Amino acid sequence: MSFPERDERLLNLLGATVLAATDRTSAAITDASGLGGAAPGVLVHLAAYPGESAEALHRVLRISQPGTVQVVQRLVDHGLLERRPGRDRRTHALHLTSDGRRVLDELLERRAQVLATLLAPLSGAERERLTPLLEKIVSGLAGDRPQALTVCRLCDRSACCREPGCPLDHTVAASGRVQP
Repeated sequence: MSFPERDERLLNLLGATVLAATDRTSAAITDASGLGGAAPGVLVHLAAYPGESAEALHRVLRISQPGTVQVVQRLVDHGLLERRPGRDRRTHALHLTSDGRRVLDELLERRAQVLATLLAPLSGAERERLTPLLEKIVSGLAGDRPQALTVCRLCDRSACCREPGCPLDHTVAASGRVQP
């Protein structure tokens, strides 16, 4: 894809912003949870979809099945997750423990602090103008529900429950599923 030369600066600025946001958010989340890698995504996803299986996590996190099993076991060992009987003898329903919910709340708070710091140079009016632009960008990040779950694996789901709702809600309608 080719962009006009005048957009090269925009692309570069966006790239620097995304990288800084990723680095700072990852560091804050790891500090809050004591766990890095895919573990925070597991906590966020299971808070929204309690009882999911490791197979469902594998698809959302986009890591290998053995990697998913290792992350789940690490979270169980830390007392943040518990396994309950699943739909059949081969699966377990995964649920956050009370410690898991506490760690989740802390990592979402740290994430929000980092992102608020990134937006701090903007005035209130500038943030209001930025919000619909970001909503438009986010709405194009996924065309179906599995992609949306991957995009939102570290989202504070309560932030998008308010009006106007999640910019990826169109993926629920496209999949024919009802959002829990």
